[in-house]
Amino acid sequence: MPESRRHLLTALFGAAGLLTVEPLLAGLQAPAPGSGSSPRAKVYPNGRDPNAMTGIDDPSRPNPKAIERANQREIRADIAKLYEMVTELKEEIEKTDATATLSISVVKKAQQIEKLAKQIKGLAKG
Repeated sequence: MPESRRHLLTALFGAAGLLTVEPLLAGLQAPAPGSGSSPRAKVYPNGRDPNAMTGIDDPSRPNPKAIERANQREIRADIAKLYEMVTELKEEIEKTDATATLSISVVKKAQQIEKLAKQIKGLAKG
């Protein structure tokens, strides 16, 4: 009988020791990457905490009218630049012989014009 008590007490102390040490060992272990156990900030759909206090001077919300005015100014400046580039290209084309092939500078200028036109189109879409 004493031997069975010894086994029982050994098993109980072993289990108790394991239960007390297990949380400590789990804290020392590094979480597996991508397991999601690392603490992360909660991501909200619009990028803001809906429970956060909002004020008039909220810097996270840009003024849409100010953005629209800035886009309009940028579009106007880009259109003026586009007009100058097209005028220069037209003058270069008029100087070249109609039977000759176009020079590389003419082709590059046409590509720059196309790139600027796409940029203006993107700004105009909003």
